[in-house]
Amino acid sequence: MTLSRRKFLGRGAALGGAAALGPLAGPAFANRNDQLNILCWEGYNSDAILDPFRAANAGSTVRAESGTSDPDMINKLRAGEINVWDLINVNQPWARDQLYPEGLIKALSKDRFEPFFDNMLPEFKNYPLSYAADGELIGMPQRYGPFSFVVNTNVISREMAEDQGWDLFLDPAMADRFGILTYDNWNVIHMCLTAGLNPFAPVEGGDLETFRSTAETLFGGAKLLTDDLVAMNTALINGEIDAYFTGGTYTASPARYDGATQVRGITPNSGPVDGKGGVVWIELTSAVNNPDPSSLAEDFLEYVQGPEASKTVAFTEGTYNPVSQMGNPEVMAKFDAEELDAIQMDSLADEMSRSLDYEKVTSYDALIDIYTQARRS
Repeated sequence: MTLSRRKFLGRGAALGGAAALGPLAGPAFANRNDQLNILCWEGYNSDAILDPFRAANAGSTVRAESGTSDPDMINKLRAGEINVWDLINVNQPWARDQLYPEGLIKALSKDRFEPFFDNMLPEFKNYPLSYAADGELIGMPQRYGPFSFVVNTNVISREMAEDQGWDLFLDPAMADRFGILTYDNWNVIHMCLTAGLNPFAPVEGGDLETFRSTAETLFGGAKLLTDDLVAMNTALINGEIDAYFTGGTYTASPARYDGATQVRGITPNSGPVDGKGGVVWIELTSAVNNPDPSSLAEDFLEYVQGPEASKTVAFTEGTYNPVSQMGNPEVMAKFDAEELDAIQMDSLADEMSRSLDYEKVTSYDALIDIYTQARRS
């Protein structure tokens, strides 16, 4: 698995603060309690998040760098930058499956952080992927969202889309009426589900041919291929297409917030894995196992649990997402009706119940080869 839902950004490292982090790759500095370096997805590197924390810790240097994929960020730590970073923010499977077993992150204080789960939405109470196999707390959830596909409800009703699920895109009547948002990693996951396969279990033998046939059908029927969510939403609004394959709250929210509420992320009512057909991504922020740790790391992690910071994290960087802290009435009070509608808060709990946790795609190398051949053809 090499790319995340944000591959479309295609930009270099975005920095919170004026200076680049390159010089920090040398020997650890003294007085590390006056420094904080965060490796994260976009949003946490925004000055809207960082400046209040900087002001509360006057004299400290606080920097954040945005990555382009989960594996890319993890590989920075493997390559020796464990000495650079204090916090890492990646999607949910990596903390328990790779970062903690490899000694790249460390346990958080349960006394300090477990009480925050009490004010999270019900689906995040004692969230399993926040804990390692040995029971240690290793990450705090915040942003999340169902991620399956998107329709124009003026043409395809939400009810119809949820009932048909992935079969919608196999219907011959949909040929030339849908686009594929080319987030390759997610496309592989969703094509497995469309083929009736579990993307997170080994895909072998005849199932590989089933995947190939499904990928060829989907690419053959697609009118538009792009990795630009704005272009995809525009095509949906203009009537060029009626739906797009791979998308959700994250991609639909900018259009919805601009008033195009007919653009709606869809989670299938059922699917091939334990009856579920949707997938949800959830970000976890963890403390890097830096040999020269900074006390500001856990201070920042506590800071972003608060109402102001939680709202800012949810509505930053041009795409809008729910946060687990919305179980706290003080956080919910920060959102107005239009913002809640943009992130489809009316159906989020139900969509979560119909979604699998995003995990590593076990047979990714074989599947991405087939996917690439189908896309080229």
